[in-house]
Amino acid sequence: MASLRAHIGAYMVRTRVRGPLARARDAAAFRRIFEAPAFPDPKGVTYERGRVGGVPGEWVRPRSDPGRRMLYIHGGGFIACSPRTHRPVTGALASRGFTIFAPDYRLAPEHPFPAAVEDVAAAWEAFGAEGAACVAGESAGGNLALVLMGEARSRGLPMPWAAALFSPATDFVSEDGSRVTNAWRDAMFDPKALAAIRPMYLGGADPADPRISPIYGDPTGFPPLLFHVGEREVLRDDAVRMAERARAAGVETELKVFPVVSHAWQFAAGVLPEARTSLDEAAAFLKARAPMARAVSGNRAR
Repeated sequence: MASLRAHIGAYMVRTRVRGPLARARDAAAFRRIFEAPAFPDPKGVTYERGRVGGVPGEWVRPRSDPGRRMLYIHGGGFIACSPRTHRPVTGALASRGFTIFAPDYRLAPEHPFPAAVEDVAAAWEAFGAEGAACVAGESAGGNLALVLMGEARSRGLPMPWAAALFSPATDFVSEDGSRVTNAWRDAMFDPKALAAIRPMYLGGADPADPRISPIYGDPTGFPPLLFHVGEREVLRDDAVRMAERARAAGVETELKVFPVVSHAWQFAAGVLPEARTSLDEAAAFLKARAPMARAVSGNRAR
């Protein structure tokens, strides 16, 4: 059962965000909406600009135990946002025991596909070379996290030990399923908004390219994957179908569909129980599959 705050939060997003997003037609308009501050930066962690693999970004670290390493890839429809706008999520994850680097990858339409993929892959190549790490991301960032795993496999780079994917966009081709059934139920996205964003990112590229739509790629060999998505989201089936495809390929996969919540509800961890639950479960999933955790578990079993 969804909390009362989930209902209130979804109502507020619907009344304040959905309409402006449906009317937006250029990147500047989308950026004003996506980047409007809504939640404070979590305390108890530090934020520091940095550069990894030649890609600028932000380090987010817990102030005590450095924890495990994570590359967090922010969302924003491939056209907006930055590590700075996503501190409510990266700070919340850092406080749960992760040292995070969030790459400030290039945005469309100024830098359409494959610029974001190239930046994320470059950051991962350097970040992964420094030691075992996991990956997480929401929305467009979830897309890039899945694409990154395919890039790591094809380039012979270290694979993340696991990934947490919050409402990832995985399919730029299909227009059925939840894209239709949730067209009026989604608190944030009118399908018109997604239709306007799509060509800005593609820049003329084939939407069925697995580096754009990972649902059409082969997830064989991917690490354990956790998917969290809202039941009312237009992107619900992007997560559900990707989870099914990964499972069919033999990938350890967990999927949880949350009722009522709006897209990217993890931002509201300071006020929304479902946001805290999602982040707590993601942190536990990733930590349980970390190389050190598995080694300890194996030693105890013996």
